Amino acid sequence: MSATLAIIAAAIGGYLLGSIPFGLVLTKLAGLGDIRQIGSGNIGATNVLRTGRKDLALATLLLDAGKAGVAALIAGALLGPIPGLVAGAAAFVGHLYPVWLGFNGGKGVATFMGTLLVAAWPVGLAAAATWLITAGLFRISSFAALVAAALSPFIALAIGHFFPGMPGGVPVAICAAFMAALVYWRHRANIQRLMAGQEPRIGAAKS
Repeated sequence: MSATLAIIAAAIGGYLLGSIPFGLVLTKLAGLGDIRQIGSGNIGATNVLRTGRKDLALATLLLDAGKAGVAALIAGALLGPIPGLVAGAAAFVGHLYPVWLGFNGGKGVATFMGTLLVAAWPVGLAAAATWLITAGLFRISSFAALVAAALSPFIALAIGHFFPGMPGGVPVAICAAFMAALVYWRHRANIQRLMAGQEPRIGAAKS
């Protein structure tokens, strides 16, 4: 398979896998109705947590991260590291804009992390640690996500520079920057609330 076909196949497969709306599926199976009618209307783990079901929120988080990780893992193993990055990024796009939900999906934080954890684990671990530390300090999920997303391309470049034998460098930085830009785009309303001091804290119900 040519490099171009490998990238196309990785992108299509990753997108379709990323389009699976696990938050919506799990909450419906649990009899909680349509998660899009609850809280922020988002299908991700943070909004699932607003149902009061921590188990479903955790499952959503793991599955949303896992679908990107699986896409990156399979494509990386079969087609190479660059198609693996492409598949993970495509799964991320699929989560944000799933064909099954009229291209209106989640905000992509878990799939962002899942892609990086599999495609470039040192970058993913550093980004996840950034999220955890920021969330622990400020108790605002969206702010933690924005900080982690913004720093991830620089983390990739730093790892590629100082630890050339570890997964990182320019390709990972480009992928991380692409995903970070979409994270910021999907968090537009959150950014407005953050600037107004109105963003809800972790565990609080959204008015």
